[in-house]
Amino acid sequence: MLQRTPVYGAYKALGHYPDYWYWILRGRPSRSPHLLKQKVVREYGERFGLKTLVETGTYYGEMVAAMKRRFERIYSIEFVAELATRAQNKFAREPHIKIFCGDSQVVMPEVLGLLAGPALFWLDAGYYGWVGKQGDQQRLSAELEMILSHPFPHVILLDDARGLTGRDGVPSVDDVKLYVETKFPQRLVEVKYDIMRITLRQ
Repeated sequence: MLQRTPVYGAYKALGHYPDYWYWILRGRPSRSPHLLKQKVVREYGERFGLKTLVETGTYYGEMVAAMKRRFERIYSIEFVAELATRAQNKFAREPHIKIFCGDSQVVMPEVLGLLAGPALFWLDAGYYGWVGKQGDQQRLSAELEMILSHPFPHVILLDDARGLTGRDGVPSVDDVKLYVETKFPQRLVEVKYDIMRITLRQ
């Protein structure tokens, strides 16, 4: 099975280009293609001068591979042991990249302890079980609170914001915006191209 081979990540990455152009041809619908996500991560890193990227949901390591020359340090957390091991092997020769295996809610404090300055967080709403299935409803608020309460002014990008439906116990985009901007009034929450962006108010 191709998915189990070492080359699957590279094979999958080849599909990003036609996916991107098809997205444009369809009038830029809500589900954003991976190339656009890479562009947003790159732009926010540059805009805020961030040298460290923290990701939840490594999957096949596509974002890590795309950003490995853009950030000085990359930490990525993957819950599925097989995917984490694959990514650890893939990036074994990259000393500035560390792949963690485990529940991000448990691993995140360890990652935060490694940070010596502000970082860019790339969080995947799909990773929380909110896209297509019921997940841990407290996970997002717990992780956002950990990150936003940390001493450094981190920037957060939450992918697949369309998963925040407000149904079946899942918070809505407005719920998350209200929670963040009320508890952390110095923060601004915006959504564009299916990516929630949490930044410091200017």
